[in-house]
Amino acid sequence: MARRTNLSQSSGVVYALIVASAFVVVVAGMKAAAPILNPFFLSCFIAILCGPIVTRLVALRLPVILAISLVLGIVFLLSVLLGSLISSSIEDFSSQLPMYRERLLAQSTEILGMLDRFGVEASKQSLANMLDPGVAMQLAANTLSGLGGALANTFLITLTVVFMLLESHMFPRKIRHAFIDGEESLARFNHFVKSVNRYLAIKSVVSLATGIMIGVIVKACNVDYPVLWGVLAFLLNYVPNIGSILAGMPAVLLAFVQHGSITALVLISGYSVVNIIMGNIIEPRFMGRGLGLSTLIVFLSLIFWGWVLGPVGMLLSIPLTMIVKIALESNQDTAWISVILGSGTELEDSSQKS
Repeated sequence: MARRTNLSQSSGVVYALIVASAFVVVVAGMKAAAPILNPFFLSCFIAILCGPIVTRLVALRLPVILAISLVLGIVFLLSVLLGSLISSSIEDFSSQLPMYRERLLAQSTEILGMLDRFGVEASKQSLANMLDPGVAMQLAANTLSGLGGALANTFLITLTVVFMLLESHMFPRKIRHAFIDGEESLARFNHFVKSVNRYLAIKSVVSLATGIMIGVIVKACNVDYPVLWGVLAFLLNYVPNIGSILAGMPAVLLAFVQHGSITALVLISGYSVVNIIMGNIIEPRFMGRGLGLSTLIVFLSLIFWGWVLGPVGMLLSIPLTMIVKIALESNQDTAWISVILGSGTELEDSSQKS
């Protein structure tokens, strides 16, 4: 009996080591193949968002090719328009950085006075170094430029999306014939696809509304580059909790440099109100509290996918992690991992019901 126990324990350790080794090999392969994976993941993201729209147009008796061309044409035009606006804003912002730094040095007396009242001693130069607009903008610029670099391969992404949409109606039939338990596998696949579509659709609409409102607020505060900050808020809204902070930092700092602390505080209030309404009221109401991630998992996902795939991985970190979570949730053997990745609100709801 003792020998059997030792053998089972050793086999469990060996299995864990094999799984860990396979994980390391897969991650290393993904990091090496990031230039190929980034356009592929972006293609999957666009295809998942466009799929339901194409299906609706086809249901209205529009030819499949025409429906795909129409949807992708609109997406392409919007991408070109936003890309040109973002690139021009980043170039103009970079040229204005020295002027912003001089203004910050001139306005730092106000902050030094506040720090003196709390007994904190700081020099004007050290304060300017800490609040350098160039440093605060670095993450935003790297993220947007990384996304722009991935989108530069527009032809490959467009072709991949077209083939994905053309093949989408064949997947159910292939799954039904590929597995022994075809109907059960097809049910799991349909549940997975519907959950991913629902999550990305709701998240995209909420993020778009967030970006528009942030852009309007920044424009109302007369802060430069409202389109840039609106697009940044839209992109980083896919990263819950942390994303809103990262999106607001450069805009708030620029507001302080341009107009002083009052405008910066007003902009902070605007960011806070928008993110509270959209993140804590609107989004949970339509998405459901169960489709959430732990704050720790959000932070670790941001670091992990950013390290593996670069800036594009940071932007897609939460959608990728949510897809993994939904896939794990669709299988009874791995559902416990999905519970660990979750925010825990679904457990509170179930305990209240019981």
